[in-house]
Amino acid sequence: MITLDLTLPDCRYPIHIGQGVLDRAGKLVAPHLPQPRALIVTNDVVAPLYLERCRQSLQAAGVCTEVVILPDGEAHKDWQTLNCIFDALIAMRAERKTALVALGGGVIGDMTGFAAACWQRGAPFVQIPTTLLAQVDSSVGGKTAINHPAGKNMIGAFWQPRVVLADLDVLDTLPAREFSAGLAEVYKYGLIDNLSFFEWCEQQVPALLARDKAALAHAVEVSCRMKAAIVGQDEKEQGVRALLNLGHTFGHAIEAGLGFGVWLHGEAVAAGMVLAAETAQELGQLESVDVRRIRALLLQSNLPVVPPAWPLTTWLELMGHDKKVEGGQLRFVLPDRLGHCRLESGVGQKYLEKVTAVRLNEGANR
Repeated sequence: MITLDLTLPDCRYPIHIGQGVLDRAGKLVAPHLPQPRALIVTNDVVAPLYLERCRQSLQAAGVCTEVVILPDGEAHKDWQTLNCIFDALIAMRAERKTALVALGGGVIGDMTGFAAACWQRGAPFVQIPTTLLAQVDSSVGGKTAINHPAGKNMIGAFWQPRVVLADLDVLDTLPAREFSAGLAEVYKYGLIDNLSFFEWCEQQVPALLARDKAALAHAVEVSCRMKAAIVGQDEKEQGVRALLNLGHTFGHAIEAGLGFGVWLHGEAVAAGMVLAAETAQELGQLESVDVRRIRALLLQSNLPVVPPAWPLTTWLELMGHDKKVEGGQLRFVLPDRLGHCRLESGVGQKYLEKVTAVRLNEGANR
């Protein structure tokens, strides 16, 4: 098992990565709980697979548990479903020190964390991510939220978990589409500031798609190590943390525009990274050969590289709700070379028009 630490000015917590971690959940989680009571929040897909193992491990460590099972999917990341968590907390007479345990993917983790941030103005919570995307990204760093029909993750809070458990074995049951969606977030780390990792990913696509445990362990460790380092510098996203949003300005627009759940988050991010790379190419910051390398890696990983064919006005309307908008101006994370990105304001509409016009033409020619 690999253990990383995320250190912030007012807290520090471990990220445990390895095989068989779920069956050790009780021993790994119990020392971080202020009282031996917890509500496990999961969904109707994960529960039949892993709930009992998680619950038994916690109970063996002396943690009394209750459970709430939510419907699966991004379409349920809303106030109505969030209230199901609060209803369960009220029913069990939870206190401020009662922990919430997120057992699931990014949706479960985000909602459980937001519920914890709200419950009696702040309760402890634990992340046990069961998807690749959640293990390498959303479970680490304390971003919690629900969606609004107008935009992704518009309502939320920064609220850090007490501990993160990433069990590589649970990825064996992850559907292929979900697994590929997680790879998009893995590749993101190589693109923002780690060229050698990007090149490693290019070489390791077959091993990653085969879910080779050594390759997965390296991918999850590097991703979590990079995210922990960035969040440690900038917890509330006032600067460098914004780089983790590569592909997300376009990607969140895709998710909202198509309807939450039509494309998986990682799929939208993949197409968004291509658009970001093409925008950088139009600005003269990225060579065409590098754009082709990015597209090739995503295609090899069964990810979409062609976004919806919308006019620029639609893109601008959807992206206008992006959380990086400042002073009414869109800000984009764009590569300035392969393996390095920067946050840019004032990207001219003529460049965005050219990139989106290409997509309109592609859509018309299909």
